[in-house]
Amino acid sequence: MVSTLQPFIAAVASGAVVGLLLTVFGGGGSVLATPLLLYVVGVRDPHVAIGTAAAAGSVNAAGGLLVQARAGRVKWPCALVFGGAGLAGSLIGSSLAKTMDGGRLLLLFALAMAAVALSMLRARRDEGDPQVRQTPGLAWKLAPVGLVTGLAAGFFGIGGGFLIAPGLMAATGMTLANAAASSLVSVSLFGAATAGNYAISGLVDWPLFAALTVGGAIGTVIGLPVARRLAARAALARRLFAGLILLTAAYVAWRSIS
Repeated sequence: MVSTLQPFIAAVASGAVVGLLLTVFGGGGSVLATPLLLYVVGVRDPHVAIGTAAAAGSVNAAGGLLVQARAGRVKWPCALVFGGAGLAGSLIGSSLAKTMDGGRLLLLFALAMAAVALSMLRARRDEGDPQVRQTPGLAWKLAPVGLVTGLAAGFFGIGGGFLIAPGLMAATGMTLANAAASSLVSVSLFGAATAGNYAISGLVDWPLFAALTVGGAIGTVIGLPVARRLAARAALARRLFAGLILLTAAYVAWRSIS
C-alpha cells in the first residue's frame, strides 16, 4: 500500500485522464488505467494494478449506466442476459489471470490493448432496429457471446466494452446507440466481479481505487464540453486516440519483456 500523497495525486490525475477519454470517445479509455497505475502511479504488482483498475472501471461504468438508463437507451432484457452469462466468464477469467506470472500477463494485456485500438479504427455503423425485443432465440445467441466476452474481460481486467457493444449488435440487431448504452450493464458487472475476485486475494489497493474514482468523476466533468467541441472531428480524434493506445501497448509489451 502507498504511504505518501504523491501516488494519490498521480492516481487522481490518472483517473481524470481515463474519465475524460471515456467521456470524449465513449470507450477504450479504461484500458489505459492499468498502465497508468503501473508506470505513473508506481504500483509494482501487475495483479494489484489490474484489480484496482477493474474496481474503478466498474464504478465509472455504473455512473454512465445511470445516465443512459434515464435517457431510455438501455435494452434491459438483452443486457441482463448478456451480462449474466458473462458474469460467470469474468470470474473464470480473473481466476486464471491471478495464477499467471505478472510479466506474461502484461504481455498478453498489451495484445488486448492493441485489439482495443484496432477496433476503434473501424468505421462505426448505426444501422439496426431501435425496437428490438428479447426472445428465446435471442437469448441463445446472447448467452454464449456474453460468456466468452466476460472471460476475456475478467482475464485482462478491462471492461470489454469494445467487444460487448459489437456482440450485442451482432446477436440482436440493435442500434449502436442502444448497444453502447446496454454494454454498460456488462462493463459494470464484469468489473465488479473481477475486482471482487482480486480483492479476495488482497490484490486491490482501495485507497488508490478511491483516488481513481474521484479522478474519473473530475475527468467526466471536464470531458463533457471537450466532447461537444470535438463532435465535428470525432473520427480524426478517435484515430489519434487509437494511435495513443497502440503506442502504450507497445510500451507495455517492451516493459514486460525487458
